Amino acid sequence: MQTVKETIWEVIYAVMPITVLVILLQYTLIWLPFESLVQFLIGVVFVSGGLILFLLGVHIGLLPVGEMIGSALPKTGKVWLIVIFSFVLGFAVTVAEPDVHVLSQYVDEVSGGEIGKWQLIIPVALGLGIFVALSMIRIVYSISIKWILLGGYSLVMILAFSSWVPDTFIPISFDAGGVTTGPMAVPFILAFGVGVATVLRTDDKAADGFGLVALASIGPLLAVLILGMIFA
Repeated sequence: MQTVKETIWEVIYAVMPITVLVILLQYTLIWLPFESLVQFLIGVVFVSGGLILFLLGVHIGLLPVGEMIGSALPKTGKVWLIVIFSFVLGFAVTVAEPDVHVLSQYVDEVSGGEIGKWQLIIPVALGLGIFVALSMIRIVYSISIKWILLGGYSLVMILAFSSWVPDTFIPISFDAGGVTTGPMAVPFILAFGVGVATVLRTDDKAADGFGLVALASIGPLLAVLILGMIFA
């Protein structure tokens, strides 16, 4: 019951500022039609209800299950199994991520269907899955996160500033890196990583269990930049 109350207040604190701001702008600057304001308020109610249910699902289901899976895999003693499941889970949560679908839908519309919805979703999901797997390898073999971040973002910068990638794909790639850190992927990936680091009893579980989102977001960036090279 306490979790429900905390979740409701968390959503209220998140939604209320933008709601108040829109209402203030409505009666000071923008003066939208009354029907549009009513639609906005109805949308606020639906969004608030959906967020409450979603966050409750995250706390009750996604976080515990993600950590349990992360805790169970290292006990098998098979690194390849951890890597494969990491990739599959990273791919699956990206395909399920609502933010990714919103971005791909807009890209599809703006490009006139030239870059189809699934033409963007699949590479982004593959990129994130690969880098989640690399993150698990980092935890297993105690590789410093600095080197992977440095190498990954250096490669991103090289491709972004090169003539191989069309300018159109550069902003899309960075948006893709951002939308994969949405409400579906982040809780599961973090819980999974903490579960793996806890079982492996690394020297610094905080250092190994976190940073996964930063590493994982490199994958979609590179995937969209490579997609741009293919479309060029």
